[in-house]
This record gives sequence, C-alpha cells and structure tokens, in this order.
Amino acid sequence: MTRNVKELFDLKGKTALVTGGSRGLGLQIAEALGEAGATVLLSSRKAADLEEAVAHLATRGIQASFIAADSSKQADMERLATEAIAKLGRIDILVNNAGASWAAPAEEHPIEGWDKVMNVNIRGIFMLTQLIGRKAMLPQKSGSIINVASIAGLGGNPSFMKTIAYNTSKGACITFTQALAAEWGPSGIRVNAIAPGPFRTKMAEGMFAAVGADKLAAKAPLRRTGDDEDLKGLALLFASDAGKHITGQVMAVDGGTSAVIPA
Repeated sequence: MTRNVKELFDLKGKTALVTGGSRGLGLQIAEALGEAGATVLLSSRKAADLEEAVAHLATRGIQASFIAADSSKQADMERLATEAIAKLGRIDILVNNAGASWAAPAEEHPIEGWDKVMNVNIRGIFMLTQLIGRKAMLPQKSGSIINVASIAGLGGNPSFMKTIAYNTSKGACITFTQALAAEWGPSGIRVNAIAPGPFRTKMAEGMFAAVGADKLAAKAPLRRTGDDEDLKGLALLFASDAGKHITGQVMAVDGGTSAVIPA
C-alpha cells in the first residue's frame, strides 16, 4: 500500500549523526531530523557547546546525545565513528556539516589557512563518510548522507569576498557528493548536498559585518537571507523516504541568489 506523505517524512526509529551540530546550520538540521522522530547524535569540537545544544533539543522533545571530536583529526574521526555506532546501534543518516573558513586575498592566503579549511571541509568529510560507510551503511545496505556545501562552491566570488580556500573546498564537496552517490547508489545509500546562501551564523559574522544584512538580502530575488527554519524542509526530504529516489543532487537554499545572472 502506498504510504501517505506524513509516513514518507516520518523518521521514527531512525538515527542521525550530525557534525558541526552544536550551533548554526548543523543545529537547525538536527532540530528538523529530531522533530521528525529521529534519535540524534551531535558532534563538534567543544563539549560545552554540545551540552547546550543537547539541552536545547531536549526542550523541543528531541532525544539527543553528543560526542566531542575534531573533524580535522583522523584519530578523532575514527573514535567518533566507532562510538557513534556503539551508541546508536546503526547510522541511518549522516549529516556532514562541520566547517571552517578563512578570508584573505588569494595572493596572500597563508598555506596554514588553506590547509585548515581543506582539512575540515573536505578531508574531514571524506574520513568520516568512509568510516560510517564501511562500518555501518554498506553492511546494512541503506543510508542517507547529507553534505552541507555552499553556493560559494558553485562558482567564483563577488570582488568583496576573498575566500578562495572556502570556495574551493565547497566545490570539492559538491563533486564528492556526486561521485559518491554514483559509487554507493547500488548499495542503497543516497548522497546529496545542501548549498546554503547567506545565513547569519557565527561563521558568517564577518561577511554580514563587511557587507551588511540589507545588501546581502538585496542580492536575492526573495530579498531576504536565510533564517533558523530555511534548511529544515530540504534536510528532511533528503533524509527521509520522501526523497528515496533522490541522490547525487545539490540544492541551493539561497532565496534565488544563485539563479541570478551577474550584471
């Protein structure tokens, strides 16, 4: 019998691991998955921030726990994968949201800044995804992986943005999403990416301060920047059976910014 739409979006009995889940976009996605019924495990570097996030989710009736880990460190990713599977029993949904940025003109960009961004934004995603795939999703022949990319990975920057490492890492994240979707699709694993535009998060504070919220909003056809709800619908679609025939896709959530041809 065909399921109704509420049943297709229902995540009761499912488990989700969300990196960078203590605040911002990661916490918003964790809220969405938990509100749909998933048991949520958060990860980021700082235990204190994770404790606050778990307490916040509890006020919304969401069952959540946390494991502190640094996405740039291989040993931490190995520990996170092992402990997450032991704690949850299985991993149905993996959200790769942990990220880093660095602003500097390309001709002056420090190598250590480049390495930091690449280590978190693409190497870290690869390490954890490989481990979760090997230890959980491939053996169970199912799973949904959601990578948080950015519209910055779709092309170049306006001249006021000098984040070449960040853009490059998010472009790599998009290609990683497509390549892995093709490789792991026959094993029942879906891999998709969300590409947010400007959202007022801690990482984006510098951009909002430099450009201004009104100017950023004016660049979008919807004349607004992202809020604390705008990723929830797409994240739930990618995570649930409502999106069971969607893989290898990159969807911008940017108020239409990426649809505009530059003047």
